[in-house]
Amino acid sequence: MKILYLITRAERGGAQVHVLDLIRGFRAQCEIEVAAGEDGFLLQEARQLGAVCHVLPNLVHPISPANDIRAFRQIVALLRHTRPDVVHAHTSKAGILGRFGAWLCNVPALFTAHTWCFAEGTSWKWRLLGAPCERLAALAGGTIINVSEANRQVALRCRVAPPARLVTIHNGIPEDAPDVPLAPESNPAILMVARFAAQKNQAQLLDACAPLLQPYRLQFAGTGPTQPEIERRAELLGLTDRVEFLGDRSDVSAQLRQASIFALATNWEGFPLSILEAMRAGLPVVASDVGGVREAVLDGQNGFLIARHDTAAFTRALGRLLADADLRGRMARNSRRLFEERFTAELMLRKTLSLYRQAVPEPVDEFETSRVSERA
Repeated sequence: MKILYLITRAERGGAQVHVLDLIRGFRAQCEIEVAAGEDGFLLQEARQLGAVCHVLPNLVHPISPANDIRAFRQIVALLRHTRPDVVHAHTSKAGILGRFGAWLCNVPALFTAHTWCFAEGTSWKWRLLGAPCERLAALAGGTIINVSEANRQVALRCRVAPPARLVTIHNGIPEDAPDVPLAPESNPAILMVARFAAQKNQAQLLDACAPLLQPYRLQFAGTGPTQPEIERRAELLGLTDRVEFLGDRSDVSAQLRQASIFALATNWEGFPLSILEAMRAGLPVVASDVGGVREAVLDGQNGFLIARHDTAAFTRALGRLLADADLRGRMARNSRRLFEERFTAELMLRKTLSLYRQAVPEPVDEFETSRVSERA
């Protein structure tokens, strides 16, 4: 089976990491090509995994009729040249143009909605045109994968597609070593892994940590346009000695294993991979109750859910975990157990593979379960 993954941006982000996990899981049995609107993290990593990569320079995120027409032509030309068995599109622009292009070329297509283009935080153009565009794209056919049930419910309310064509496959990530080393207890680290951007709310986490009396270190992994503002805020709050800006890290797993608590203050989400990575590392999670977060964080079991913008509740939850090592340990074990039960790459790959098989009309060779598991 030949799969073409199509995505708008190639930056380091949740959707791009998800595509890489699909490539790792299927590369032993499938011929894989990847197309994006730019070169960058995703294509660099995909090349190392043996995928053939293409750059479609007019496939850009902002709505731009002239660029969009050129991008559509580039997609159609690519499909006619590469002749994949199935197209799996990710993110809104690639999903809309890709499904129309696949329909024109008579290629089966699937689309993964990591978050909907008309959701909160998108531009006014996307909020105005996003739902109608998604409904039109759905007419081209194909299953629409939602990475959380919350996303699927949004699609149902907005009548994006018939219920039978909207499925939920939670993100999954590869398992690592099952042993979870204990982080140093003398000066526990609270870690947030997220891009510094309007979607995330590092400022709220700073405000929540400022009143805490227990020893702690606050760490931010990531970069982005709002970082200078957050650094100034840490200075104003007198937290400079307690806050570490770790930058863009390729060793997030190692950073998580050295932390004691994972925190995610955010304004909106689909289903964040960072929380799954924290659960895999065996960390209690304190996170904003937005999007599909509550499908991974069970309040009071493996962490605490905080109403968006409720900084005082964030402070209380972090304070409880810092003050109670037994509570941290119990929630840490629950995080690891829930990850193993629900959010491994193996589970995600099996469900996705089933959809590929349904989409491709010709019979394909059976995948060996053990091989898929090994690659996950």
